[in-house]
Amino acid sequence: MRHPWQVATGHPVTTAAAVEILESGGNAVDAAIAAALAACVAEPLLCSLGGGGYALIDLGQGDPCLLDFFTQTPRARRAEDAEFYPITGNFGTDTQEFHVGMGSMATPGVVAGLFALHQRHGSLPMKALIGPACAAARDGVTLNDIQAYALQILEPIVRSTPASARLFGLADQQASLPATGDRVANPDFADFCDQLACQGPDWFYRGEIAQALAAASAEDGGHLGLADLEAYQACWRTPMSWRYRNATLWSNPPPAFGGIMVSLATRMLDVQLPEPARFGDESHLKALCSALAEAERLRRQLECSENLLSTAQLTSAYRQLPDPRLVASRGTTHISVFDSKDQAVALTLSNGEGSGFVLPGTGVMLNNMLGEEDLHAHGFERWPTNRRMASMMAPTMMRQGERQVMLGSGGSNRIRSALTQVISNLVDFDMSLAEAIHAPRLHLENARLAIEVPPEGWPDDTPRELAEAFDQACLWPERNIYFGGVHAASRSAAAADPRRGGAARSGQ
Repeated sequence: MRHPWQVATGHPVTTAAAVEILESGGNAVDAAIAAALAACVAEPLLCSLGGGGYALIDLGQGDPCLLDFFTQTPRARRAEDAEFYPITGNFGTDTQEFHVGMGSMATPGVVAGLFALHQRHGSLPMKALIGPACAAARDGVTLNDIQAYALQILEPIVRSTPASARLFGLADQQASLPATGDRVANPDFADFCDQLACQGPDWFYRGEIAQALAAASAEDGGHLGLADLEAYQACWRTPMSWRYRNATLWSNPPPAFGGIMVSLATRMLDVQLPEPARFGDESHLKALCSALAEAERLRRQLECSENLLSTAQLTSAYRQLPDPRLVASRGTTHISVFDSKDQAVALTLSNGEGSGFVLPGTGVMLNNMLGEEDLHAHGFERWPTNRRMASMMAPTMMRQGERQVMLGSGGSNRIRSALTQVISNLVDFDMSLAEAIHAPRLHLENARLAIEVPPEGWPDDTPRELAEAFDQACLWPERNIYFGGVHAASRSAAAADPRRGGAARSGQ
């Protein structure tokens, strides 16, 4: 049976790329690949071919599968002179420190991932799938309010190198930032994608591009070497699965953190949130805070090791979690696609914030995953070599009776909070996709509570009363990019998060 296709992404240009492929006869995987490539043009501060990601794929025949193409730590650590320095991202109401430079780059996985997806499940030629991204890169993308705001948040990275400044539309490092309505092009990226479609991933990981990246890293303070690129592989994994009330969920398994975090938070809600519940009342918000606090406790427990935990250690830690009934007392972009034949993809991409290094002639900025404090709680200099990095990203699928939803979010540590709340909104409050995503959110981290308090959204003043119970609480007067960007699609609807300028479309 054929259904309308559904697409939700973080930008109208990204969504349009997926739609173009679906209308050309491509399947959900084709559309997701095209959207990922276009996102690198339309959402360059959130994703890049120099970063990493995950894709959860449902072919309508049993349980879904997951492709892990996240970043890998280098095989050797530079002994000295690594280029690595802090910058501060300013969200307005809050700030966050990031580290960038050549020494922040981990082995990128997006190119390998997109080609692995295409090889196993794609139906159209890769040359067709790059078309929308190439057109957008050559014609330029008009900055919307969210993209212009993102440039302001990460202005130190934008200005970090001459190549980075040019990539984001500045004539030089001292020029004014582009504003809403300005058009920014990336013709180098279009030329690079044309070559990539012809040459294949070996060109990037073993050929001319790999050699150029390794040489620049060696010369200018990076850890990456040619052996890191040559050895990189995307990995197919079995998603983790759990029940939340009358819904079954699948998400990102170890070595990622994200799926485990969402699973634990929903398990806690299952115990503590009474049925029926009322959105925004005292019992709902107390249960939500308790669930997010337990997820935060797990994050700290999993990060207590001086090294990144292995897949076996993460799996063991999850299986050994106490029964929630015994403990009840106590950045990134996403793409969701359903095609007309009920095949579906949830794909999450991240470049961290970007390292500032743009690979010459490609229009591709490399990631700063070795500079992500969330992933290096015990010091940036202590990462283990040649290890798949952990991530908070959690592309997720939910089945609840006849309803099936593909969803995911950007937002670093806020991913677990955003997804937990959207899932709860769908299951506990029977909201539509758009309502569940638009509803105000809160986030708890390091004993600090952040609450969105827009003029409309909460039914009463309970959120403000809740904030008074925390020594550290921050009230955000409007919905903000800080609280993630959930983009979701089902068989009958699609909805994108306005916090990140998302765009959703449906069609035959």
